[in-house]
Order: sequence, then structure tokens, then C-alpha cells
Amino acid sequence: MINEPASLDNTSDNIQTGARQTAEPIVSAKALRKRFGDFTAVDGISFEVPRGQCIGLLGPNGAGKTTTMRMLMGLSTVSDGELQVLGCDARKLSRAELARIGLVPQDDNLDPDLSVRMNLEVYGRYFGVDRATVRARVPELLEFMQLSDRADARVMQLSGGMRRRLIIARALVANPELVVLDEPTTGLDPQARVLIWKQLIALRKRGVTLLLTTHYMDEAQRLCDRIIVIDHGRILDSGTPDELIERHVKGHVFEVQKPFVDGFDESAWDCEDIGDSVLVYAEDAKAFVDTVPTDTQYLHRHANLEDVFLRLTGRALREV
Repeated sequence: MINEPASLDNTSDNIQTGARQTAEPIVSAKALRKRFGDFTAVDGISFEVPRGQCIGLLGPNGAGKTTTMRMLMGLSTVSDGELQVLGCDARKLSRAELARIGLVPQDDNLDPDLSVRMNLEVYGRYFGVDRATVRARVPELLEFMQLSDRADARVMQLSGGMRRRLIIARALVANPELVVLDEPTTGLDPQARVLIWKQLIALRKRGVTLLLTTHYMDEAQRLCDRIIVIDHGRILDSGTPDELIERHVKGHVFEVQKPFVDGFDESAWDCEDIGDSVLVYAEDAKAFVDTVPTDTQYLHRHANLEDVFLRLTGRALREV
């Protein structure tokens, strides 16, 4: 069970009150584009991030996810279209406005020469949080991220999971309303991933808005209220995980081995050939089982977000 610091709870009450007072999304993109010379990385996408929700931005490598997040943070200029963050033009975010956004980058960019505690204190001071507030918040954040016993350790003494938790703690130092997480659990073991999931769910419950990219579909399905699938800089579809599963793959997946036995009619079903076998997507599992010959070899499981991702973006390996 994760302890929730009192000051974090009080802040979240203020955020939730503000969310009730306005329906304005915390992020709004309209016909957003980013070009690098002749290459268009983000190609006219439009989306909104409502306050207090976790929105997943999913896509293969090179789809435009990180570029979109960099524009949102003011780290990359917008080529065309509109991008509003916290009601402000993303092109003109001040340091005070950026302090309302917490960033968890893909890369480990902690200062290895500083202790765990000092990494948090220096980051808070960078965004203009007064020294007394930073010193009060640091122990609370260390407890929240279960790093209290490592407060005086150097970063190089931490495991990979501890460093990721420290980066998340650092993103929360200035009490942000929005936290942007770019693949926050990549490379972590299952225990570390589950711990971070619990922490992110706790933040969302307290009204903090999360914008998440991840290559772990189980992570997206567990954490996200809504999913935006992007590829080649364009949005392919969006909706809740359940909506996307229903729209693209129905409720059940059967993997039918080749060669088929006589009597199996592939044309009667929504099928996808994946080489040595065929995936059959069915709403009614019993209807499929009742119609296939008894000698047919197959595996059966419930459909999930990974099926949606692969159907929308393809199965070809992306090298970027």
C-alpha cells in the first residue's frame, strides 16, 4: 500500500476543484504539424487531453509520439496548427507555466554527482519553488516513491527501477497539474513496473492529468482512460481500450494452426494470416468453436489492446 503525503492530497483537492469549474481540456491540439525539412513527423493531428484523466499516445517507433510530447513541453517548435497547454500557446510557455507540467523522459538524465535528495532539491529550485517548500516536499515524495531509505545515496548506487521512481518523483516536485510520461517503465522488471503503476494510479485518483506513451499494451490497458493510436504522424483511431477492442478485434481471438483440416472455412470469419497460423476474431467464442471440425488445433484467448495495436499499425518490424 502506497502512503499518500498529506500535502499532495491537498494539492489534488485544488486541482479537482479547478477541473469542476471548467470543461477546458488541459491539452488541445488542432491540425498539429511538425516538419524537419522535407520530412513530416507529425501530420495534422487533432486531440484533447481532459483534466484528471490518463490518456495514452500509442504507436510504433517513429510514429510521432515523442515529437508530439516535445512540442507540448515547448522543447520543439510547432510547424503548423494549434497546440494549447494549460490554456496557453505551447510556443510561448513561460517557466512558471512549464513548472505546472511534470516530465518523465525516456532517458535517465538524473545528475549522477548528486544524491537522491539533492536531485529533487535542485530540480525544484530550477522551477522557482521556494527552498522551504522544496525541503518539505522532498521527504514526502521520497516516501511516496518508496525511496526514503535511499535519500542520501548517489544516483549511481540505485537500481534501474529506483532511478525511474526518482525521475517520477522529480517530475512531481513543482506540484504539476499535468505529468507527461514517455515510456516510464521500459526495461524494468515486473515488480518495479507494478509498483510504478500503483503510483501513477494514485496520482490520477487525486486529479493529476497523465499523458503516457508506452510500448507495453498491458500497461496502457491498465492505466489509460482513453487511447490515441498514431502512426506515420497521423491518428489512426482513438477511444477507450474496450471501445478499440470492440471496434477492431471483437471479444475473442483464436489462433488456428496451419495446415487447416478439411471443413474449416476461413472465409466465414474475420481472419488475419500471420504465417504458420491464422488469427480468427470472434464476438461469440462458442459460435466459432461449434463450427470448426473437432480435429482443428487452435489456441483461444480474450482479445486485448495488443491485438488492436497490431491490426492498426501492422506486424512489420520498425527500425528507426
